Amino acid sequence: MEKYKKASKHIAVLAFPFGTHSAPLLSIIRRLSEASPASMFSFLCTERSNSSTFPKGHQKHDSIKPFNVWDGLPEGYTHCLKRNPHEPVDYFLKAVPQNFKDAVEALVAETGRPIDCLITDAFYYFGADIADELKVPWVALWTASPRALFSHAETEFFRRHVGINDPVDKPLDFLQGFASIRVADLPDGVVRGNFDASVPVLLNKMGQTLPRAAAVAANSYEDLDNAVVNMLKSRYKRFLNVGPSNLMSSSPIDDRHGCLDWLERHQPLSVVYISFGSVITPPPHEIEALTQVLEESNFPFLWSFRGDVEKQLPPGFPKRTSSKGKIVPWAPQQKILEHPSVGGFVSHGGWNSILESISGGVPMVFRPFFGDQKLNTRTVEAIWGFGLGLEGGTLTKEATTNALNFILSTEEGKKMRQKVGVQKELAYKAVQPNGSSIENLKTLVGVVTCHHYLP
Repeated sequence: MEKYKKASKHIAVLAFPFGTHSAPLLSIIRRLSEASPASMFSFLCTERSNSSTFPKGHQKHDSIKPFNVWDGLPEGYTHCLKRNPHEPVDYFLKAVPQNFKDAVEALVAETGRPIDCLITDAFYYFGADIADELKVPWVALWTASPRALFSHAETEFFRRHVGINDPVDKPLDFLQGFASIRVADLPDGVVRGNFDASVPVLLNKMGQTLPRAAAVAANSYEDLDNAVVNMLKSRYKRFLNVGPSNLMSSSPIDDRHGCLDWLERHQPLSVVYISFGSVITPPPHEIEALTQVLEESNFPFLWSFRGDVEKQLPPGFPKRTSSKGKIVPWAPQQKILEHPSVGGFVSHGGWNSILESISGGVPMVFRPFFGDQKLNTRTVEAIWGFGLGLEGGTLTKEATTNALNFILSTEEGKKMRQKVGVQKELAYKAVQPNGSSIENLKTLVGVVTCHHYLP
């Protein structure tokens, strides 16, 4: 712990261990550590998440140290595919904030250094109280889209204007930048759904608490959703776009399954890349429809499939499509989307996937499932114009065929590629020296390393 004694600042980072929260959070922390090399960053998350976020043998940052917090799971609990995927989340949220308070206390005792700044995933509304107790600044990092953040920050505003469980096709035309968004597109728990579920309750409390933060940083860039960004800037002391996180840091390419070599053998803009993220797999009948489309179409495909290929895909499908398709359990998504042979991306609509698709200049086809994915889908399709939601919202044979043909084989699909190409240039510009995200990062460094408490 000698480095803690010599460090100019000790910053505690409280990460959310589910979905793709930890990775973009760590990416931003790495940039902060590079900009403040004399500081030490203690990254607090569950053991399961830390083992994935900080894998053995990967590049280490000596100024960033992982520390484990209790995951809230009962003794003897085992992660199982048959379990409700929300169950570990519910257990964990019952353990917060006390598990983090205990971990911070143990961290200070172990390192011999008090905390100088508290950085948390924005989900953790209780970061405001912990920071006040420690008399240090609280910085909240939002890893999803600014538009989703606005929806949760203004939940009461939306409920006053559209009521609870209003018609799903009602447009939100009473708000600048939301005229093309419908009630059904808002994230779960804003005006529809189970308001008492753990995550909606968490996000509602977050929306009420974020104005107390010394800064709210987001994994986005200024030019992507300007109207919404300006509204957020008017609501917080400092709202800072410091992304895309995937362009803000480099890491070794893990291509253990030879995806990039496989892509080299295909024509430009011909390959369909498919990934529904790390949390969920489409239901069996939708998997069946998608495999039928892939088998009958002429499009080569690369599928990052997080499941049991033998049990969850139709018998013989991998072998029958081996001449034009490749199915892998893991893929270097960013590098794949940057490859010139990739012409379209079938996705769940997670924010990290959207940013990576923008960075690669690839139009998207969406099958959203939960959270902010419907809002992301509608935003990309109706406002930004470089993606397409499936007709009916699910993977049917007809809807999927039509969407892929539209993206890959029509003039309208070419126009989508041009639109996402414009955003690609703006995203890269934001992370260049003197770019907007780099300037915002400098401001964030100033808040994090400030010698004075910022209430």
